[in-house]
Amino acid sequence: MNSPLLAPYHGPVLRLPNRAAMAPMTRARADDATGVPTPIMTEYYTQRAAAGLIVSEGIWPHRLGKGGPGVPGLTGPAHAEGWRQVTRAVHAAGGRIFAQLWHVGRVSHPDILGGERPVAPSAVAISQGSVFTASGPQDYVIPRELPAAEVAEIVEAHAAAARVAMDAGFDGIEISAAYGYLIAQFLSDSANLRTDGYADHVRFAIEVVEAVAAAVGADRTALRVSPGNPLHDIVESDPAARYHRLLDALDGMGLAYLHVVQSSGRYAALEGLRPRWSGTLMATFDGPEPGGLGRAEEAVRSGLADVYAFGRLFLANPDLPRRIATGSPLNPLRENGMYEGGTEGYLDYPRLTG
Repeated sequence: MNSPLLAPYHGPVLRLPNRAAMAPMTRARADDATGVPTPIMTEYYTQRAAAGLIVSEGIWPHRLGKGGPGVPGLTGPAHAEGWRQVTRAVHAAGGRIFAQLWHVGRVSHPDILGGERPVAPSAVAISQGSVFTASGPQDYVIPRELPAAEVAEIVEAHAAAARVAMDAGFDGIEISAAYGYLIAQFLSDSANLRTDGYADHVRFAIEVVEAVAAAVGADRTALRVSPGNPLHDIVESDPAARYHRLLDALDGMGLAYLHVVQSSGRYAALEGLRPRWSGTLMATFDGPEPGGLGRAEEAVRSGLADVYAFGRLFLANPDLPRRIATGSPLNPLRENGMYEGGTEGYLDYPRLTG
């Protein structure tokens, strides 16, 4: 099948064999007590090494950044050694893998954080929904507002985690500033009510990107954003102006890529941000159904995206590029095993033979 997703990509920084990337997905199979990756995680990522680029599941860069049971960490030697098994296997299979640094901020709970309260730009709780803990769903709590000195510590924690990631053999870092997690909370009007210097909504995001780029190189640093996405009670009064300002500050740095989540809603993020980004742009569509191949192909063909990242389609189809190339049917997604558990719904999706 002659799909633009199968064409190699040679950008300012990235060199990829195809344009079908694997988006970050929370799978929660790490050791919950330590955050160290488990052996089945190595097999999971290796099965998907044919992706143009794998972006790992979100990994906490700070002990208060953990978002649920089984979420892995990246703060010390044990984490590095666990992830080293993953990166070695992915590289041996011909793949490339970035680590996504994911501090969830207020989208956590004391039951997840050893009794400590989650942190956020301001002491504003998420009003709807619940957070999953080892004892089941819990209401969100009012988070602790971060003092400026502690904000600086979290910026440095991202840089430190990036250095651990390089030691673990990752090819680069994707910083999560999407979906209502900590950096997106600073970017929002609803979660950030500060009156100090961080009342400037884009400041924290810029500081984290600059710190990670200084630690591991701008060419190994990427940023993921989801402008206009309302998940986790996020309100952005003027996403166009806010994200234009963010990109204006970052575009000249020579980052590996910008990852834009196109959400259903009032702000067409891809159309709004593509003209303002001179580097590689990776796109993901966020909707009730998995992003389809037709939508992805049109985004790449039209130039809105250089690379397209699939989440649920890569979850269910470890050999997605081969299926695209051969026009083979796609495996249906199974709800069982999506977010936690063992090998079922994780390692047992069929792959093409022959």
